[in-house]
Amino acid sequence: MTTESTLAPVAGPIPSATHLVLIPSYNPGPLVYRTVAAARAAWAPVWVVVDGSDDGTAEGLLERAATDPQLRVVVLPRNRGKGAAVFAGVEAALAAGFTHALTMDSDGQHPADQIGAFMAASQRQPAAMVLGKPVFAADAPALRVQGRKVSNAWANLETLGAGIGDSLYGFRVYPLAALRAVMGRQRWMRRFDFDPEAAVRLSWAGVPALNLPAPVRYLRAEDGGVSHFKYLRDNTLLTWMHTRLFLGFLARLPLLLWRRARRR
Repeated sequence: MTTESTLAPVAGPIPSATHLVLIPSYNPGPLVYRTVAAARAAWAPVWVVVDGSDDGTAEGLLERAATDPQLRVVVLPRNRGKGAAVFAGVEAALAAGFTHALTMDSDGQHPADQIGAFMAASQRQPAAMVLGKPVFAADAPALRVQGRKVSNAWANLETLGAGIGDSLYGFRVYPLAALRAVMGRQRWMRRFDFDPEAAVRLSWAGVPALNLPAPVRYLRAEDGGVSHFKYLRDNTLLTWMHTRLFLGFLARLPLLLWRRARRR
């Protein structure tokens, strides 16, 4: 596992022909406009994949994209899940010649001022996935903070401690070709299970993890926060995900043991 200190953010949008910001979005409410503006202040280009939203934000984003050539909005006709939205963006980005994408949520939880630092780390080590390791505020929901420890423990078991600092935090940079390859080989990773399964399967594929600390915010409803997390539904989904990943881990155990011996 490699860990770097978070770099100081650079003022002004940084242009890139290889790295873009990719924001999947489903009914986030007006917070998405603030999120996109913050991302555009840090980076160019920024792409938003609207995952069948019916809250009017697709229209608002398209209006903004009409006057901003560095903002692209892809609208999916129906809600298909976070992973499916990311996959649509990945395929479009590869077709446009991009090699890497930083994913971030549309609801203001992720730190846009750290985009430059994460992209710089990716540009230095393009073969790696750059994973955000969340730094929680004192008022973060205890259930969410403690619950992710279970998923993290499973992810580290399934990869034999390959260095996944946090399996659930969606603020991260992916090598696009590697991500498309692991997603294209199976039908999972299309909903809330996307982030942890992507990290595990990329690790299995030999993609190293580079972990950077980054703050995370949980906005209250009165502050405009919107959560689509359903405790029973999504924890059931995660349980099924780790069940199939564990079976995949058993099948790959000789290879993972060999890699682990080489790292020592």
